[in-house]
Amino acid sequence: MRVTQHLWFEKDMEAAIGFYTSLIRGSSVQRVSSLPAESPSGPPGSVKIAAFTLGDQRYMAIEAGPLDPFNHSFSIMVECETQAEIDRLWDALREGGKIEQCGWLQDRWGLSWQIAPKRLGELMNDPDPAKAKRVAEAMLKMVKFDIAELEAVARGQSLFGSD
Repeated sequence: MRVTQHLWFEKDMEAAIGFYTSLIRGSSVQRVSSLPAESPSGPPGSVKIAAFTLGDQRYMAIEAGPLDPFNHSFSIMVECETQAEIDRLWDALREGGKIEQCGWLQDRWGLSWQIAPKRLGELMNDPDPAKAKRVAEAMLKMVKFDIAELEAVARGQSLFGSD
């Protein structure tokens, strides 16, 4: 059995997947082709299909005109080791898009992303419930995640003086 995520783009599919694969290490585009038959979306050759990977995840994509826009029901979560990784991805993906709370943003194509530090999950699963609660409360106030601030809050401090 094989599981692959599938994305439907109204337009600019090749630009989007080229951008995504350039951002995530270990990513690549395997193929881009055109549907050789007429479809509800247009004549032969008008619908594009692609296969690509983002990190260790397989994706397919189709560019076949308008259908349903992307929404928060599907997002791509990238777990980052360092603040530099978070900053790089955040800055690239937010260009032309929309930033949101708790590490979420929508890119210029409307696809939702969660850019989160690996350390967040570790801190939120700490056996000390008070520490996990402090971290969760701080996380809910953040837009782009700040690992140093999450660590400080976990210790019962705050770099920003809000606690």
